[in-house]
Amino acid sequence: MDSAYIQIGNLELALAALLMLINLGLSAWLRLGLGRQLVLASVRMSVQLLLVGLILEWIFALRNPWVVLLLAMIMGTTAGIAAVGRTGRRFPGIYRNSLLNVLFASFLVTGLAGQGIIRFQPWYDPQYFIPLLGMLLGNALTGISLALDRFMENLVSRRAFIESMLCLGATRWEAAHREVKDAVRTGMIPIINAMMVMGVVSLPGMMTGQILAGADPADAVRYQIVIVFMIAASTALGTLGVVMMSFFSMFSSRHRLLSAQLLRTQSE
Repeated sequence: MDSAYIQIGNLELALAALLMLINLGLSAWLRLGLGRQLVLASVRMSVQLLLVGLILEWIFALRNPWVVLLLAMIMGTTAGIAAVGRTGRRFPGIYRNSLLNVLFASFLVTGLAGQGIIRFQPWYDPQYFIPLLGMLLGNALTGISLALDRFMENLVSRRAFIESMLCLGATRWEAAHREVKDAVRTGMIPIINAMMVMGVVSLPGMMTGQILAGADPADAVRYQIVIVFMIAASTALGTLGVVMMSFFSMFSSRHRLLSAQLLRTQSE
């Protein structure tokens, strides 16, 4: 493409920040009480992204595999903790389950796609590895969080039915397979909905960013398709893994529901 890359400076960032006046105006007009939260979220987002930009510039220049892996582990750990933070109920081992599945799904799919499809070299090239992993972590986090929340709420709402099934001789899988399937389905809904309207209703951020940076639209589209398939795969792996680990955590090998372990994180 013959388009020049248009840089955005501090003045342009300041002008973009003025767009938040729309949100603040609506909050004040409708008395939503969101003014402080909007300002705090805007400042926090801007500071975090600017700091990340500086860190990534340093990592891109350094190109050290251990530094890249350290940053990747920090990102994965943060995602695993954040996924649990959005759930209303907890049980012993929930953070471990979330962390293991976020890391496993995101790292596995990034590695397979990075070396089998995109084929960037070296394998730890931060220009590719970190952005790809970040996109997968963000979406896997959402799927895992939704699935965990739905699974635990279903166990509570259908506790009487599940325990009745167990008392009648059903195995733990026979008594709770419906809850497992419903939780996995819930975790997969966001990415499926996004795929259904992508390119018609919405233009994905990565593709838009590449086009704005001067990339050929056809190349940007192909990259975006690969990324979406990667996201769908990692979300499916992470969601299924965390629900199954939670299933085995909440049901004993003797086919009993360990409902005493299910704790509410806020007052009923």
